Amino acid sequence: MRRAVHVVITGRVQGVGFRAFVEREAVALRLEGWVRNRRDGTVEAVFAGDESEIQHILMELNAGPPAAAVTDVRTGPYEGPIPPGFSSLPTA
Repeated sequence: MRRAVHVVITGRVQGVGFRAFVEREAVALRLEGWVRNRRDGTVEAVFAGDESEIQHILMELNAGPPAAAVTDVRTGPYEGPIPPGFSSLPTA
Protein backbone atom coordinates (compact mmCIF):
# COMPACT_ATOMS: atom_id res chain seq x y z
CA MET A 1 0.00 0.00 0.00
CA ARG A 2 1.35 3.42 -0.99
CA ARG A 3 1.15 6.39 1.37
CA ALA A 4 2.83 9.74 2.01
CA VAL A 5 4.08 11.17 5.30
CA HIS A 6 5.37 14.52 6.48
CA VAL A 7 8.23 14.28 8.99
CA VAL A 8 9.97 16.82 11.25
CA ILE A 9 13.21 15.71 12.93
CA THR A 10 14.59 17.59 15.94
CA GLY A 11 17.89 17.47 17.80
CA ARG A 12 21.39 18.03 16.45
CA VAL A 13 20.35 17.49 12.84
CA GLN A 14 21.89 20.40 10.95
CA GLY A 15 25.56 20.66 10.06
CA VAL A 16 26.02 16.90 10.47
CA GLY A 17 25.18 15.62 6.97
CA PHE A 18 21.60 14.75 7.87
CA ARG A 19 20.02 15.84 4.57
CA ALA A 20 22.56 13.86 2.54
CA PHE A 21 21.95 10.85 4.80
CA VAL A 22 18.18 11.13 4.28
CA GLU A 23 18.53 11.50 0.53
CA ARG A 24 20.81 8.43 0.26
CA GLU A 25 18.44 6.31 2.35
CA ALA A 26 15.32 7.48 0.47
CA VAL A 27 16.87 6.82 -2.94
CA ALA A 28 18.03 3.36 -1.82
CA LEU A 29 14.46 2.58 -0.69
CA ARG A 30 12.99 4.01 -3.93
CA LEU A 31 10.94 6.57 -2.03
CA GLU A 32 9.78 9.81 -3.62
CA GLY A 33 9.71 13.19 -1.90
CA TRP A 34 12.11 15.76 -0.50
CA VAL A 35 14.16 16.86 2.51
CA ARG A 36 15.23 20.32 3.68
CA ASN A 37 16.62 22.21 6.66
CA ARG A 38 14.30 24.64 8.42
CA ARG A 39 15.38 27.92 9.93
CA ASP A 40 14.25 26.72 13.37
CA GLY A 41 17.06 24.12 13.38
CA THR A 42 14.92 21.12 12.47
CA VAL A 43 14.94 18.98 9.33
CA GLU A 44 11.70 18.47 7.41
CA ALA A 45 10.97 15.71 4.91
CA VAL A 46 8.17 14.18 2.86
CA PHE A 47 8.27 10.53 1.87
CA ALA A 48 5.93 8.68 -0.48
CA GLY A 49 6.09 4.96 -1.16
CA ASP A 50 5.18 1.55 0.14
CA GLU A 51 4.38 1.24 3.83
CA SER A 52 7.31 -1.08 4.54
CA GLU A 53 9.85 1.34 3.03
CA ILE A 54 8.36 4.28 4.92
CA GLN A 55 8.58 2.34 8.19
CA HIS A 56 12.19 1.49 7.37
CA ILE A 57 13.21 5.10 6.75
CA LEU A 58 11.44 6.25 9.92
CA MET A 59 13.62 3.82 11.90
CA GLU A 60 16.72 5.14 10.12
CA LEU A 61 15.73 8.74 10.91
CA ASN A 62 15.69 7.97 14.62
CA ALA A 63 19.35 6.95 14.39
CA GLY A 64 20.57 9.44 11.78
CA PRO A 65 24.17 9.75 10.61
CA PRO A 66 26.96 9.27 13.20
CA ALA A 67 27.37 12.98 14.12
CA ALA A 68 23.62 13.54 14.63
CA ALA A 69 21.73 13.39 17.91
CA VAL A 70 18.04 12.93 17.11
CA THR A 71 15.67 13.82 19.94
CA ASP A 72 12.31 13.46 18.17
CA VAL A 73 10.79 12.33 14.87
CA ARG A 74 7.25 13.63 14.42
CA THR A 75 5.15 12.22 11.59
CA GLY A 76 1.82 13.07 10.06
CA PRO A 77 -0.06 12.50 6.83
CA TYR A 78 0.89 14.45 3.73
CA GLU A 79 -1.65 15.40 1.10
CA GLY A 80 0.37 17.77 -1.12
CA PRO A 81 2.02 17.16 -4.47
CA ILE A 82 4.98 14.78 -4.59
CA PRO A 83 7.57 15.40 -7.31
CA PRO A 84 9.05 12.31 -8.96
CA GLY A 85 12.28 11.06 -7.44
CA PHE A 86 13.80 12.37 -4.22
CA SER A 87 15.55 15.71 -3.78
CA SER A 88 17.15 18.02 -1.26
CA LEU A 89 15.49 21.44 -1.17
CA PRO A 90 16.79 24.83 0.00
CA THR A 91 16.29 25.87 3.62
CA ALA A 92 12.80 27.15 4.38
